[in-house]
Amino acid sequence: MTIVVKVGGAAGNSVSGVLADLADRRDWVLVHGGSEEVDRLGAALGRPAEYFTSPSGVVSRRSDAAHLEVVVLALAGQVQTRIVAELGRLGVRAVGLSGVDDRLLGATRREGARAVVNGRTVRLTDDLSGAVTSVRAGLLRMLLDAGISPVVGPPAVTGAGEVVNVDADRVAAQVAVALGATDLLLLTNVPGLLRSVDDPSSRIARVPKTDVATLVPLAQGRMKKKVLAARDALAGGVVRVVIGSSRGDAPVARALAGDGTVIE
Repeated sequence: MTIVVKVGGAAGNSVSGVLADLADRRDWVLVHGGSEEVDRLGAALGRPAEYFTSPSGVVSRRSDAAHLEVVVLALAGQVQTRIVAELGRLGVRAVGLSGVDDRLLGATRREGARAVVNGRTVRLTDDLSGAVTSVRAGLLRMLLDAGISPVVGPPAVTGAGEVVNVDADRVAAQVAVALGATDLLLLTNVPGLLRSVDDPSSRIARVPKTDVATLVPLAQGRMKKKVLAARDALAGGVVRVVIGSSRGDAPVARALAGDGTVIE
């Protein structure tokens, strides 16, 4: 059995708790985000983050050439290095891989992404974001078979060799599908998908796979991408997706026990 765990990088996540919980297991691939670190580094370099909302309500980071450099520095450099170093301190053999390494994550660039600006829909012709279309599962399996835990993060690379930013939740879904994973855990800074974003007690506990489309309108902001990632994973054969909290003790074990929004 292989599980894929994605830990968020926004403020309020507990990456250290997730790593501690994974340390005694050897059946996982970890996918990481790092939005807080990207924003912090971008501000320090004079390249503050910009976000846009698509006509369908999905919130995305704007990735022009200057900001893509920040994404690469923050994710493939700082965030991934810290995660692998912490796993090493916990006694885990781990290797950090960006999607560009050995073309682990193949992608297509999104041409002319659309954004709603002041009530008008406009095209972002300079946006260097993409969608993952392939995963070199053999590379990940080779590492797992050798007892080495893969730590995967954006960016990805197109067939023409162009580096593009990709969403880490959607990366995790495609990695889970490629590996035939039983479970995809999307761990974040809230306890699951909430009917009311300000009320943790409004968590949706369990949803059958056939009803996953009904969750998309309920999801707000970046949570919408997690629901879309869950939809992709389930459509690709993953048995169960859990959107749960990275906070507290044993977040991985709790998610596997059904603590969160379970879609199966």
